[in-house]
Amino acid sequence: MDFSVRPIGCVESPLRNREGAPKQGEEGAPPAVLVFEQSVQAGLADIRVGDRLLLLTWLDRADRGVLKVHPRDDKTMPLRGVFSTRSHDRPNPIGVHRVTVVSIASPLRFEVRDLEAFDGTPIVDVKATLAGVVE
Repeated sequence: MDFSVRPIGCVESPLRNREGAPKQGEEGAPPAVLVFEQSVQAGLADIRVGDRLLLLTWLDRADRGVLKVHPRDDKTMPLRGVFSTRSHDRPNPIGVHRVTVVSIASPLRFEVRDLEAFDGTPIVDVKATLAGVVE
């Protein structure tokens, strides 16, 4: 089975590479901006400041051949299967990020906090969080 995913936007962030990025957004990620394509504007209409969202990204700089990793890149930890970790390196590098909307600059630009994605990372979907399920 083959299918395709198309970006609906991209991330603007001061984070440029792995060395300067926190492992998780809650660990000191700088503010970032989600920039969406005009074609999805109607789908963003009810997002408000303060909303918690699940942002799905395509981790375009990931190594898709990795199946085992040291958790958090800590070589003192034993190797684990990549699907039991949150490693960005994996066969289908879909990033899942819990972010909070800080401000809305325009209908297509949302400032968020707690996003560890790099500048230029493609956005593939946005979902509302469900209390008690994701938190």
